[in-house]
Amino acid sequence: QVQLMESGGGLVQAGGSLRLSCAASRSIAGIIFMSWYRQAPGKQRELVAIMSTGGTINYADSVKGRFTISGDNAKSTVYLQMNSLKPEDTAVYYCKMSVGAAYWGQGTQVTVSS
Repeated sequence: QVQLMESGGGLVQAGGSLRLSCAASRSIAGIIFMSWYRQAPGKQRELVAIMSTGGTINYADSVKGRFTISGDNAKSTVYLQMNSLKPEDTAVYYCKMSVGAAYWGQGTQVTVSS
């Protein structure tokens, strides 16, 4: 069973930066999409950024220009560079890798203080 493990979350002041990492416990063949989601307290999980193996990248409007997704399919790793963080970015962040099935990480907490 493949497991995804996120790291890099934490507490940061508004305007600061964090870099989230997500690595699979073993190489995943045939990844179609690598993505990051987040879920704030009392809210639904939402897509933050998604990257296809073809190179197409899309971001939620709320993070455009501040967050950057990158990854390495061969290593089954995905990253999320988060700059100019705002208190409203506070959430648990989850990585997801889609093959036919979808693999999810356990989540990492990001807290942005004002």
